[in-house]
Amino acid sequence: MTKTKNLSDEVLIGLLKDGDVAAFEEVYNRYWEKLYNAAAKRVSATESAEEIVQDFFTSLWCNRAKVKIHSCFNNYAFSSIRYLVYNHYQKESLRKAYQESRLKSSVMEDNSTEEFIALKELSYVLEEGVEKLPSKCKTVYELSRKEYKNNKEIAALLGISEKTVENHLTKALRNIRLSLRDALSLTALIFNFIFRN
Repeated sequence: MTKTKNLSDEVLIGLLKDGDVAAFEEVYNRYWEKLYNAAAKRVSATESAEEIVQDFFTSLWCNRAKVKIHSCFNNYAFSSIRYLVYNHYQKESLRKAYQESRLKSSVMEDNSTEEFIALKELSYVLEEGVEKLPSKCKTVYELSRKEYKNNKEIAALLGISEKTVENHLTKALRNIRLSLRDALSLTALIFNFIFRN
C-alpha cells in the first residue's frame, strides 16, 4: 500500500483522477485547514467558510476524472476558493436585494411560495443573462465562474491576452448585473401589484 503522506501533490492528483480514495483523503487533510483559513478571511460566518471549502472538495471528487490543473494544485485550490467566495457573495447579494424588495412591499404574511418563485426567476434570469453574452465573452465567463480558472489559465487556453480576458469578464458581469437589476425591479413591481389588489 502506498504511503500517501510522502507523495507530491502532482502524484496525488494523478491517483485522485483514477478514483483513489486514499489520495483524496490525503489532499483533503493536507489542504482543508489552509483553504478554510483563506475562505474565513473573506467571509464573516464560520459556517459559510466551512461550506465553501466543503463545496470545493465535493466538486473536486465529483469531477476528479475531468479536472484540469494547468499550474500546481496549490494555485488551483486557492483560485477555486476565491471564486467560490465570489459566488457566495453573489448569492448573498441576490438574497439581500430580494429581502429589501420584500420589506418595501410591506407584506406581513408568509410569502414562502412567492420567495421560492422569485429566487427561481432570478436564477433563470442569471442563466439567461449568461446565454445572451457574445460567444467569446460567455466562454471566458464560464471558464472563470464555472471551472474556476484564473485569468492567466483562460488566456493560455483561448490564445488571448490576460487583458482581453479581463475585458470579457468585466463586460459579462456588467451585462449580467443589468439583467439582474431589471429582474429585481420587475419582481418588486409584481409583488406590489399582487398584494395591493
